[in-house]
Amino acid sequence: MKKLMVLGVFLFVSQFSFGQDVKATIEDLERKRFAAQVAKDSDYLNKIFADDLIYVHSSGKTDNKETYVASILNGGSVYSKVDIEELTVRAYNKDQTAVVNGKVLITQPPVDGKPVLLHLRYLVVYTKDSKKGWQLNSWQASRLPN
Repeated sequence: MKKLMVLGVFLFVSQFSFGQDVKATIEDLERKRFAAQVAKDSDYLNKIFADDLIYVHSSGKTDNKETYVASILNGGSVYSKVDIEELTVRAYNKDQTAVVNGKVLITQPPVDGKPVLLHLRYLVVYTKDSKKGWQLNSWQASRLPN
């Protein structure tokens, strides 16, 4: 009986730690992705974005992987700075899927001498691909008052 209890505790703790590893990994990926968007790092963005990416902007405009990465490179989507204010990661599907709820403050280049601020609440879905690793499949954002 004592061995069963020890085994049960071990399984519970190991399950918790696997979920924690996923959370830490996804939090790190989110920070790196935002940095890549600011730096216009198309190599990293093409690696992290899934081929079937659906990117819904706070304006309602929708992009796929190709059009979104192109918009970052050609200046259609410009990010001077991204400050993460909230970040919650939940793991599902035996740690093969992660859902992120977050809040960010995006600073864009000034217009008429004033920086443009986008305060967003967002939802992201990541899935783990056996060959490519974690892939961002979907982004959806809603604008908050500044």
